[in-house]
Amino acid sequence: MPTTINDRLISWASDIDDETIRQAEKAARLPIVEGHVALMPDAHLGLGATVGSVIPTRDAVIPSAVGVDIGCGMIAAELDVHDHQLPDTIEPLLGRIERAIPAGVGRGHGQVGNRADTWLRVNKPATELASKQVTTAATQFGTLGSGNHFVEVCLDERGRVWVVLHSGSRGIGNQLAQMHIAGAKQLARQLEVKLEDIDLAYLTDGTPEFTAYIGDMLWAQDYARANREQMMDRALVEVTTFLGFGRETRRVNCHHNFTQRETHGGRDLWITRKGAIKAGADDLGVIPGSMGTRSYIVRGRGNPASWESCSHGAGRRHSRTKAKKLFTTDDLAHQMEGKVWLAARAEALLDEIPSAYKDIDQVMADQTDLVDVLHTLHQILNYKGV
Repeated sequence: MPTTINDRLISWASDIDDETIRQAEKAARLPIVEGHVALMPDAHLGLGATVGSVIPTRDAVIPSAVGVDIGCGMIAAELDVHDHQLPDTIEPLLGRIERAIPAGVGRGHGQVGNRADTWLRVNKPATELASKQVTTAATQFGTLGSGNHFVEVCLDERGRVWVVLHSGSRGIGNQLAQMHIAGAKQLARQLEVKLEDIDLAYLTDGTPEFTAYIGDMLWAQDYARANREQMMDRALVEVTTFLGFGRETRRVNCHHNFTQRETHGGRDLWITRKGAIKAGADDLGVIPGSMGTRSYIVRGRGNPASWESCSHGAGRRHSRTKAKKLFTTDDLAHQMEGKVWLAARAEALLDEIPSAYKDIDQVMADQTDLVDVLHTLHQILNYKGV
């Protein structure tokens, strides 16, 4: 159940620090906020807006609240394959997935795929892209990225096999976001808008800056969704080819860094979810833990107090820098015991150690009024961008 911090801020997080609450209060005090800001159970410090926050606004949007990975989210596919049908080792599958889905900072495909060409030809952003940006968007279509982006093969409580993937709008989404965030800050300074944090600079409806941002943002969200679909298609080909059988039976694809126009209580609002997924009645979602813990397939309960939202994951407990100071590669190897993963690159993956994240089971316990758990997944293979 939620805790009412004040009339402008409600929190579902039982594990949250004062600094995160103070940051969220700054966003909640913005004059464009309609009602209250909702903090999800995985809430933690972000740039400007808190990660794990849901911000309702009328006729205005905060570009940095959407963030630089516009449309980042999850996709999960269930297969008609059971654990007893798997071979004794799936180690070779890791290499197959790595070759099919490039990962890493700035990494793209060597050749532009037909699906990328087709998608970009049909879907164009509001801002005309430079030739270099078009190339970036095309070559990175169908690629994973880095950080906490991953592909996993999992088993649910029935022993059914799932493929789960986390990624967003890659380099082109970042470039468009950075451009509009800088523009919002510049405009706020020109208009002498009083802000407690310049990263909360917003754009208002009726201005050309707002129109341009909304166009680019919605395009990047669509790019991110299509990017996940492309990667999942490639991953499933590798899994079923490796096994020699198998068929997809269900797929869930959801954003967790995005904004969209929604109606709540008869009001048309922009609902910005920065590290949160839409959990309206019967909405399906994917909530990952960390690379060594459980993930969940959920159905939303449509709780109006959370603006029909829930957490997007476990949420970080330690920053990447702090995690590297607190833990060793031996710690990571111990926490990944029994799983197929990029063990040879443990040093590069240390900041993603499960102990750097909050307890996903506590996060799920904190939001029983927001979602119902349909399936609990545990990883048997993890491929993460480095």
